[in-house]
Amino acid sequence: MIRRFLRPPSGAGEWLADAIRVLGPLSVIAGFIWWAPADAGVLALALFGLVLPRFVGVRPGFDIAFCVTVLVAAWSNVFLLYQTVLGWDLVVHFVFTGMVAAMAYLLLSRLGLVPPPLAPDTRPATPILLVTSLGMALSAVWEMLEWIGWRFISEEIYVAYEDSIGDMAAGGLGGLLAGLLVVRVRLLEEQD
Repeated sequence: MIRRFLRPPSGAGEWLADAIRVLGPLSVIAGFIWWAPADAGVLALALFGLVLPRFVGVRPGFDIAFCVTVLVAAWSNVFLLYQTVLGWDLVVHFVFTGMVAAMAYLLLSRLGLVPPPLAPDTRPATPILLVTSLGMALSAVWEMLEWIGWRFISEEIYVAYEDSIGDMAAGGLGGLLAGLLVVRVRLLEEQD
């Protein structure tokens, strides 16, 4: 994985993905300069997500889509889009959770813990069920983290039963769609 991460980019897609990745640290700096330190902290959380595709070794198209999704999710918090744009929260939970669930499955596949998604002996139902389950689990963990943030950090964090259930449902559906994508589209670079 380290070798995959350190490999220089080749091709326009990989260069574009790395250019998008650079926006992560620049976002944190911008957050500290023009917004609140808490906003910079939220943007800093995105940095791990931005480098993950390089470690996993996904194809450039998925790398780009994943990094853009991570940045949109983080900046949506800074720009208060979750509070001001009706339904934005559900859209982001659907897309972001699906992307992260797919990436988690691909990481587990690279580690040899789950079968490769497109291997001849992998039943399609296996990745679909696992990615959907990862989406549901990630949604539940996210809602718990929101509650911890509301309870112990700031009461400005919006937590409500209906919101949490809707967010988890959207994340689960995103996981299901991502599972269907994982079994139909080659997202990993060739094994090395």
